Amino acid sequence: MQWLIPCVLCGWYISRMSSAWHTSGLLVVLLALAVSVQAEEVKEKSCDVIGDESSESQMEKALLKKLEPLSQMRFNTTVELGTTENYTYHFRMCREVDSSLHDFAGLVQIDRKTGKTTVVGRINETQVFNGSDWIMLIYKGGDSYGRHCSGEKRRAVIMISCKQGVTASSFSIISEEREKEQECFYLFEMDSSVACPAEDSHLSIGSILLIIFASLIAVYIIAGFLYQRLVVGAKGMEQFPHFAFWQDLGNLVAGKSRLGAWGKKLLSKEGRPPPSQKRYISPSLQHWTLTGNGSAPSWMTKPSMMCVRIWGFTMACGGLESPI
Repeated sequence: MQWLIPCVLCGWYISRMSSAWHTSGLLVVLLALAVSVQAEEVKEKSCDVIGDESSESQMEKALLKKLEPLSQMRFNTTVELGTTENYTYHFRMCREVDSSLHDFAGLVQIDRKTGKTTVVGRINETQVFNGSDWIMLIYKGGDSYGRHCSGEKRRAVIMISCKQGVTASSFSIISEEREKEQECFYLFEMDSSVACPAEDSHLSIGSILLIIFASLIAVYIIAGFLYQRLVVGAKGMEQFPHFAFWQDLGNLVAGKSRLGAWGKKLLSKEGRPPPSQKRYISPSLQHWTLTGNGSAPSWMTKPSMMCVRIWGFTMACGGLESPI
């Protein structure tokens, strides 16, 4: 009998544990259901294009997706007409102005004197179309008119114009057309960059060639540097690929520039050397330099063949060395 007591206690403990686990699991399920229901409530309704889902325009859906960046913003404007009408308009882009009301109201009018709220347009009856630099958004299904427009339902027309660099601004009411028998509307306007056409980002041929040339130079320098350093074992400036060639080329270009400047000075009458730097100049060269008559010596018309000393400078084979 003694061994039965521990078994009974063990069974009681296991039953208690299973009951606790069952209760915990039930609580987790209920909590998950509550969170999911709350998430459904928090999720805001968006624009619904007029018509069945199967027949909705793909162009309109694409335009509504283009307007999505403005959906988290709220827009307000106030208008006062004389002493009798003073209204404030609240607008949201494809969202309800007050989601707690669940009335699909996307644009409402509030009378500042009486506090009366009138729905001008609802997001579940939306139309949208566009041009080259504008988008027209229409909310239909608003509250019915009283004495005007044969008692039809109100509708809001929002003209969104292109303005680069501006997310959204300048929301205002233009007019209310209510003197007709039908098709009355409230007209609003605003600026936004979402209405702007996509910019052409194609590169020109010159830009492409420049990018290719710069890329080749970068590859040449990096690959040459690695080869000189890792394979040849060069140090310092010798690591630069073909360093001797580029050094000689630079010296040649510099020499040509200086030679051209001195040659031009010699060929002009005003280009006489200062008295302190005069050296021996042959009579023929002196006569030609001072008078301009005759022809220049061949060694001056062919600078690449120069190997003479003039005014303390040594010109040799088209190059110009430092003064001696």
